[in-house]
This record gives sequence, C-alpha cells and structure tokens, in this order.
Amino acid sequence: MARIGEAIGRYNGGALSCVEAGELLGMSERHFRRLRDRHEADGAEGLIDRRRGKASGRRAPVDTIEWVLEQFRTRYFDFTAKHFHEALQAEKPGFTLSYTWTKSLLQQRGLIGIARGRSAHRKKRVRKPLPGMMLFQDGSTHEWLVGQPDLDLIGTLDDATSEITSLFLVAQEGTASTFRGLAETIARKGLFCSFYTDRGSHYFWTPKAGEEVDKARLTQVGRALAELSITHIPSYTPEGRGRMERLWGTLQLRLPPVLRLKGVTTLEAANRFLAEIYIAQHNARFAVTATEEGSAFVPFVGDITNILCAKHERVVSKDNCVRFEGLSLQIPAQRHRTHFVKANVRVHQYPGGELALFDGPRRLADYTADGVLIAREAPTNRSAA
Repeated sequence: MARIGEAIGRYNGGALSCVEAGELLGMSERHFRRLRDRHEADGAEGLIDRRRGKASGRRAPVDTIEWVLEQFRTRYFDFTAKHFHEALQAEKPGFTLSYTWTKSLLQQRGLIGIARGRSAHRKKRVRKPLPGMMLFQDGSTHEWLVGQPDLDLIGTLDDATSEITSLFLVAQEGTASTFRGLAETIARKGLFCSFYTDRGSHYFWTPKAGEEVDKARLTQVGRALAELSITHIPSYTPEGRGRMERLWGTLQLRLPPVLRLKGVTTLEAANRFLAEIYIAQHNARFAVTATEEGSAFVPFVGDITNILCAKHERVVSKDNCVRFEGLSLQIPAQRHRTHFVKANVRVHQYPGGELALFDGPRRLADYTADGVLIAREAPTNRSAA
C-alpha cells in the first residue's frame, strides 16, 4: 500500500503519468486511476482492499465441504486425491468443484500429504505408432486384496495406446500366467509383432546372472512365441519398461481401494471384476490414441491352446505308460498302433494343469492334472496345431 501511495504522490507532483504509474506498480492504467480516485475521496484507507474480512462469493457451501470430508473419511480413505475426485463426480453428477479444490481441502485438513516436487525432466521413449507393434507384460506383487496375503497381478499392455489387453491375479507369476495373458490378448485383439518383458526365468534363459540372455536356448514361453512368429525382446533396465512401471504405480494406488469398496474378497471374484468391469473402465480413463491410424494386430486362425502350453518330449515305458513329474500316464488303445513302447511322444501341459499326449500330430489321450485318464467315446485322430 505504501508503494501505491508513493506512486500517487509522484503522479500528483507531475513526475509520472497514469500510464507510467501503472507500469511502475505492475497494473493497468485503468486500475491506477481507480486507486487514485479512491485515495482522493477517502485518503489512505481508500487503498485497503474492500474484500478483506469478507467471505468469497465463490466459496463452497459448508454442507458441501462437510459432505466431501465425510465421504473421504468413511468410504474413500485409501483413494488418491485424483481418484477420489473422479469417484465424487461419478457418485454425484451435480458435483462441479474442481480437482484442485478437492485436493487442497484434503491437504488443509491433514487427510493427505503434499506431494514431493517432481525430479528433473526426462524424455520418454517414443511410443510405437500402431497398436499391436509391441506389447509389454509384467507382474506386480502387492496386497491387492486389503488385509490378505500378497498376490501377483499379471498385466499385458499395448505400447502405442497404453491399453490393457489382459489383467488378472494369480498366486505366483510364471509360465502358466504368461500363457494366460497371451491367450487373452490374442483372443481379444489378435497376433502382434513383438513382446517386451523382463528377463525372468520363465521368459528367458540367462547363462549367468546379470549377463545377456541366451536367445538360442528357449524357455517354454520363448518356444511358444517363436511358433507364433512374435519377436521376444528382453529388457535390461527398468526404464525400458517405464510404461509398465507407471501402470503398477497407478494400479497399486487405485485397484485395492476399488476392490475393497466393491466388497471383493476372493481371487476368483477379483478376476471376474477385472475382466468384466475394471479393464474397460481403466482403458476408457487412461488409454491414449495411437499416433497413426490402423492396427498391426492380425487375426489368429488355428489351435492356440496347443501352442500356449508347456511341451515335453518323453519315451514310452515297456508298460505303455509315460512318466511325467511323478505321474504315470497310461496310453489307451489306439486304432493306428497297437503299442508305443520306446516310442517318442510329446506331453502337453496346459496352464490349468491338464495334460495331453501326442504322437506327432495325433492326440492320443487327455488327462487331469493328477494324471487320471479322461475317457473318450472312441479313439480319434485328433491333431495339434
């Protein structure tokens, strides 16, 4: 206020024009004239902001403030400020207060902390221009069901759009979960060009820890991807999987509170919710448009089940049985051959644990995960892709 009084005095003394006084004070000429006139009429008191001590006309009603605070304290206490604001908008269509207002209110009342400042800018890797050119897959171990033991969440993500193509919970990440993610993605979108993963032992064979993977010695996952003509790319730095890491950050903050709010308490119920509701909602909120029109996905025609499975070569014993992981798989009578003693056969182990025996392209028999023969009406010459 002293600076304004000084500028008005210099104006009255002829040292400054209205334009120059306004520039000196960082205001428009018009506003300076207003202050000059109020000073002439009321003296120094005329320069005091007349809004001081008065409540803003734009201030939210007290009952609205209390409703927002009650909602956070009782229902959404583990939501982020952004997620909480979205939930309020969905629950109460007439709620028009901004995200910034909501976050500031929660911070003022000590319900959430103030975020740390961002680190120095780092340029992200440019996305692939078309969906289906490259997909990520990874797993995140976390307390996804509040108050229960940690589970692994397996996610498959398109690099071009950040669209989730598969998302489910399992007790432990491994070959079976990888096959399930691939099967769901291919069923939903089709075949894609490349698959970017970490160097977990179910993805790659690494001769020595920390060194490059051996691309000539394939894991079951590597063999299946080769059969599908999908290029498998190993990641050597966490930064290379930055989009997946950011996805886990988002899901770890958002998904457990949502599952809690929906009353989901079992792995089976959680996976139904993810498949039927959450994936679509997440993609609608976070997926982006690819930089180019079109798609690199192509339809798959064939028997995907007998590609996305573990395959093991075995020699048939003299009792016409195959030994596999402590089980004895009896080969039933076949029309094309009387017995298979000393023959090389192939055991297919599916993600659910079920088994099947193949002689070349011929499917000889099916078994439960416990090795119990699944009876068929008659022997057939069913084949595998």
